[in-house]
Amino acid sequence: MDHRAVKQAERINASNSPVLQYCGGGVSPEMEPPKLLWVKENLQESWSMAFRWMDLSDWLTYKATGDDTRSLCTTVCKWTYLGHAHMQQINEKDSGAMESCGWDDGFWEEIGLGDLVDGHHAKIGRSVAFPGHALGSGLTPHAAKELGLMAGTPVGTALIDAHAGGVGVMESVPASDSESIVDEDAISRRMVLVCGTSTCHMAVSRTKLFIPGVWGPFWSAMVPEYWLTEGGQSATGSLLDHIIENHVASPHLANRAASRRISIFDLLNEILESMKKDEDSPFIAALTSDMHILPDFHGNRSPIADPKSKGMISGLTLDTSEKQLALLYLATVQGIAYGTRHIVEHCNTNGHKIDTLLACGGLAKNRLFVQEHADIIGYPIILPRENESVLLGSAILGAVASKKYSTVRDAMKAMNAAGQVVHPSQDMKVKKYHDAKYSIFRDLYEQQQKHRLLMAEALS
Repeated sequence: MDHRAVKQAERINASNSPVLQYCGGGVSPEMEPPKLLWVKENLQESWSMAFRWMDLSDWLTYKATGDDTRSLCTTVCKWTYLGHAHMQQINEKDSGAMESCGWDDGFWEEIGLGDLVDGHHAKIGRSVAFPGHALGSGLTPHAAKELGLMAGTPVGTALIDAHAGGVGVMESVPASDSESIVDEDAISRRMVLVCGTSTCHMAVSRTKLFIPGVWGPFWSAMVPEYWLTEGGQSATGSLLDHIIENHVASPHLANRAASRRISIFDLLNEILESMKKDEDSPFIAALTSDMHILPDFHGNRSPIADPKSKGMISGLTLDTSEKQLALLYLATVQGIAYGTRHIVEHCNTNGHKIDTLLACGGLAKNRLFVQEHADIIGYPIILPRENESVLLGSAILGAVASKKYSTVRDAMKAMNAAGQVVHPSQDMKVKKYHDAKYSIFRDLYEQQQKHRLLMAEALS
């Protein structure tokens, strides 16, 4: 959610460094180089005092083990580290942490952060390891005491939270699908949606695919030996909260939901069901035929990669009722789903062959959210049996670190399991309706670009 470093990201992207092709053609203000440059320029005292710069995942494993080895996941996905420098080392199962050979020193020097190269990159990562690699001697006595666990308990090299969700869900396919034919490429036709405050869209491929506006390709950053493509929407769960909490009808609705011990989303879903009956609507989605939302309230991470993009709502009236809030909520869910459809189509146009979605995270527990995504994208959505997929992904890393399984992929196949499968509507009217709304969704951004240009010319 931290977009302070937009200007720094723009300056870095102007460098046209070769490393930028491995993050969709340019860094996002959500990545570490622009954030580090912002700190250096705005918090000089903090910059001079810093001993190490770490992603949260690496900091946690460092605190747990005292081992400052960084994860290929964090460094590759957020720090412009070139993980494919380690391609030859994937089979060295018992090798120690690898010396970091994937940093591009010229890049750091060119963007004004050459001091991070000092001491063999000591401040940003002198050694890296594949996720699940056992770190140090396991939990230190101090960490073990703090956690109430045994000293020496194995600790695996970490993953970013969303990527742990990907590992926790990507092999969660129904048994009939996985047993009938052994299809090693099936994993390359899946996309995982990790739906929380923001949404990450993760797909893997055997070959590297350069997709403009989509992060990656990141080698072995999630599933070992596969290239990761990472799309995303910067505000999804947080956008729904924003839309609901800033509506005048929200406090009363929240009280009603609390008195019934259900979530406000469940109550809004009920209101939409009753509105469908009252208004004789052919299906719930049709209630928003006059309301259209571009969900870029916190910029567009993928596939347009425009942090300056703004949210747009078409179809507002003076109505402040709970029913009007329900429509706003539904239109927002649909806007988010159209954004995911845009990402999926863009990835498939650029070499992916995605035909199945898997969803996890808090929003995946909302049946309306999942059904609208299935209907809008036109693909089945598999929900994992284990609700807490990020925790399961973390457990998989521990299972590999403790030698229970020899590889992350083996552990995924053993520990992932499918739950419910949500299929898209077979009603052609639903498809026709969403195709029309999707066309309007795409048009909203084009309108915004025209407006931006007009105003820039007026102020020039």
